[in-house]
Amino acid sequence: MKIQWFLKDWSELSKDELYEILALRIEVFVIEQNCPYQDVDGKDKKSRHLFAMDETGKCITFLRLVKPGVSYKEWSIGRVVTSSSMRRTGLGKELMKKAMLFFAELENPSVRISAQSHLQKFYEDFGFKKVSEEYMEDDIPHIEMLFNS
Repeated sequence: MKIQWFLKDWSELSKDELYEILALRIEVFVIEQNCPYQDVDGKDKKSRHLFAMDETGKCITFLRLVKPGVSYKEWSIGRVVTSSSMRRTGLGKELMKKAMLFFAELENPSVRISAQSHLQKFYEDFGFKKVSEEYMEDDIPHIEMLFNS
C-alpha cells in the first residue's frame, strides 16, 4: 500500500482532506468508541495537522499538533487516531515518531496530552510521563501526560 504523509496548517487543508480527516475521527471516536461528543471544537483552526492518506485518498491516520495556549500553556497533541484496518501495522508509532520529530525541531518544547489511560505505555515509549491521576473524559478513563525535551 502506498501511503503519503502530510503536515499542514489549517489554511492549507483542502476540503477533501478535511472531509477525510473528520470522517476518520467520527468513525473511530464517535461510532467505534460509542462516544457521542463534539469533535469539532474550534482547536483545529489553531493547530497543525499531521496525517497520512492511502492511494485512494482516504485518511488512515491523523493527529493534531495544538499550539501553546489553546489546550494547555504547552504544545499539545490531540485526536490521535488510526483507522481500524491499519491498526497493529506500526502506523500509529510512525505517526507519533513524525510528531516528535516536529517537536525536536523546536527549541526545548514541552508537550502535554490527555491520553486514554490504556495507552499510557504507548506514550511513555515516546518520552511522556504521567502527571495526573486518572479522570473521566467523555466516559473514557484518561490521564494527563507531559513530555519535556
